[in-house]
Amino acid sequence: MATYDLEQQEQLDQVKHFWKQYGNLITWVLVLALGAYAAWTGYLYWQQKRAIAATGLYEELDRAAASGNADRVLQIFSDLKGNYAGTALAEQGALMAAKVASDTKADQARAALQWLAENGKNTSLVGVARLRLAGMQMDAKQYDEALKTLDAGVSDEFKPLADDRRGDIHMAQGKKDEAAKAYKSAWDKLDATVDYRRFIEGKLTALGQAPAAPPQATKAATASAAASAP
Repeated sequence: MATYDLEQQEQLDQVKHFWKQYGNLITWVLVLALGAYAAWTGYLYWQQKRAIAATGLYEELDRAAASGNADRVLQIFSDLKGNYAGTALAEQGALMAAKVASDTKADQARAALQWLAENGKNTSLVGVARLRLAGMQMDAKQYDEALKTLDAGVSDEFKPLADDRRGDIHMAQGKKDEAAKAYKSAWDKLDATVDYRRFIEGKLTALGQAPAAPPQATKAATASAAASAP
């Protein structure tokens, strides 16, 4: 019995020694872990609450846009941008606000697109914003600003359209050689199956620089003509 008590006492002493040496460290690790978990849980709750509020505001924006009320749309977008910047809904709201306001409030429409172009996180939405903004700047004869907007860059999927828009700007400036160069770049980047490529080809043809058909297309056309000859 005495031996058993002695063993218990030795184990207890070992535990006390271990806790004395590592107790504070273990306590702090537990505190930090629980704190991190609480912070993450709180963050998720805050994000969910924020998303719900942003959705409600976006739906209100959508209703105002459907009615064509540009003033109301811009007011709601201002709230959406101010309170929920960084959300996908705020970025989509910028495009919607710009579309509704473009005819009657062009300056504010351009400002909405500029905000998205500079602050957006979704590269596709940013690309759309830059293309539309450059178009509006071109219409306002702000040619240098329009080119700067395009030069800021777009994702690969929008590069052909950016080159096409760049060509339009140069045409508006009367710079036909530069326009043709931009159109040719756009034509080269687009897949041959894309219908819009033929529209760009029409622009090049009007400038007297119709793109040459690829060798295989030329051969196919020649063979077809030979086969149909009497």
